[in-house]
Amino acid sequence: MLSNVSAILFDLDGTLIDSAPDLGAAADKMRTDRSLESLPLSLYRPMAGAGARGMLAVAFGLTPDDAAFETLKEEFFFNYEARLVKNTYAFDGVAELIARICESGFKWGVVTNKSARFTLPLTRAMSLFNTAQTIISGDTTSHAKPHPAPLLEAARQLELPPGRCVYVGDDERDIVAGRAAGMPTVAAAYGYLGNVGDTESWNADFTIVKPSELLNLLKLA
Repeated sequence: MLSNVSAILFDLDGTLIDSAPDLGAAADKMRTDRSLESLPLSLYRPMAGAGARGMLAVAFGLTPDDAAFETLKEEFFFNYEARLVKNTYAFDGVAELIARICESGFKWGVVTNKSARFTLPLTRAMSLFNTAQTIISGDTTSHAKPHPAPLLEAARQLELPPGRCVYVGDDERDIVAGRAAGMPTVAAAYGYLGNVGDTESWNADFTIVKPSELLNLLKLA
């Protein structure tokens, strides 16, 4: 069980919200605009947590080292901005989890590698985030996860020692960042996970397979 915790910090994509349908559609439109066949969401979904890098890898087999990557990345961003919350929803149980966290007097917030260009309009458009006391984007600090700087900034904004915050995420970099920041960590095994079959190798303090299980760890169930 988690003890002496005053705040819960969450990764965004794959932890609180399922944004894979909109991320995948933004990349897939690039394919169909080029008269290439559409790919199923099932191919995009595992890599949704990697943003443009993941989506362009699926759609075109590109890496950031490819000459065309930066140009295609901007095209992907343009497509994604046009549909940020068209088919993006909170995972089942997340709204209830956040409500219970707030009712119990915990602070909560978001720490994501998504840039503020997308994070801010997305979180403003979804009522789920109305009660969040901090929202840290990938470009809020000079480093993104797995560097601990974004998590330390979230703790600073919440006016709490890092050790009083727990970090929940669906990617190994989330756990690495949380440990480096001195926070207890929870792996969200229901998330995108990339190409990883399970989260055991991440060495998180706890693992949950659905959002509501966090309530048990916080002794709120």
